[in-house]
Amino acid sequence: MYYVYIVECADETLYTGIATELARRVEEHNSSEKGAKYTRVRRPVTLVYSEEYPDRSTASKREYEIKKKMNRAQKLKLIASASA
Repeated sequence: MYYVYIVECADETLYTGIATELARRVEEHNSSEKGAKYTRVRRPVTLVYSEEYPDRSTASKREYEIKKKMNRAQKLKLIASASA
């Protein structure tokens, strides 16, 4: 199982990534050098959204859609729709 996720950083920016173990990955973003360079200087991060996918290929395509084709407003709408 693969997860596409969005975390909100301390500076209120959004970071989108992919992981096989979601909780571990969020913990890495918050306390490890394995966290993305982008999030290391914007700690702490909070998980605000995730989706599950059966394989890496599908998850990677969705990650690309979110990262490259959505602006901040569209990402916030996606996050809001999941918590509604």
